[in-house]
Amino acid sequence: MNVSALRAAGIIGTWNTDVSAGLSLLDEGAATLMAGNGKLAEQPITLEVALSRLHPEDRDWVFTWIRHARLTGGPIAAEFRVVTKTGEVRWILNRGYLGRDASGTMRGYGIYIDTTDTRRAALGSRSDASAEDDPLYQAADHGLRAHAAIQRSGDAYLTVLANTLLIGIGHVLARRSRL
Repeated sequence: MNVSALRAAGIIGTWNTDVSAGLSLLDEGAATLMAGNGKLAEQPITLEVALSRLHPEDRDWVFTWIRHARLTGGPIAAEFRVVTKTGEVRWILNRGYLGRDASGTMRGYGIYIDTTDTRRAALGSRSDASAEDDPLYQAADHGLRAHAAIQRSGDAYLTVLANTLLIGIGHVLARRSRL
């Protein structure tokens, strides 16, 4: 696979977790951004180390969400912030799946995608004056806050509904920006 193409698409790297052992393996890209140390790549590390670059305001809800996901299994998706070595805040989408392998051990596999540029582009495409008065931008702002709260609750059904709402608002706003 072409690593440059993956990086251009925002894919940071991959993770693989043995839930019962409480250990994760990150590839070099994920270890560099998420754990702050590329030398940790492919070494079993704890969740606390694997996610040591989490933004302080997101840390509690992300760990709560992960603990819940590890109990229930299934597809997972969460977007949160990390703070880089230089202090830059980046938005990261974590997508993956948790399930039992043939031996019954809960394992997880997934990827980290950097969504910072997409978020910045969406914010930059609107003028601040019009955004304050536009009901759809207001709905998007409220929807993002609701989505974060729902993710913290760990309710998978409501998370899907919140995702659907945000995708719908995004489609309408994107159509309007092309007109």
